[in-house]
Amino acid sequence: QVQLVESGGGLVQAGVSLRLSCAASGRTFNLRRVGWFRQAPGKERELVAARLWIGSHTHYADAVKGRFTISKDNAKNTVYLQMNSLKPEDTAVYYCAAGVVGSDTYNFWGQGTQVTVSP
Repeated sequence: QVQLVESGGGLVQAGVSLRLSCAASGRTFNLRRVGWFRQAPGKERELVAARLWIGSHTHYADAVKGRFTISKDNAKNTVYLQMNSLKPEDTAVYYCAAGVVGSDTYNFWGQGTQVTVSP
């Protein structure tokens, strides 16, 4: 099992930056990928950014390319989502998720953290 705990959400004004953290614990040695998803009210959950647990390959949704950066602190088993130039349309609950080796899906999810961007 892997436990994921997000932090760093909040209420901010458009244009500012915010950094989300996702602390992973448990059997992290078995992880292959980690991603940040978001779900806005009335909308489907969408993948925002993802990366390999070991390695540097990353993927970003078109809506956040150039503004968001996913990174990982290997010593802390913590994944970050740096969000710059935030827009009101970035308002959502953000979830951290992780997938294990041999799986093509995300097996573990955090509880989510609210990000609200005011105009």
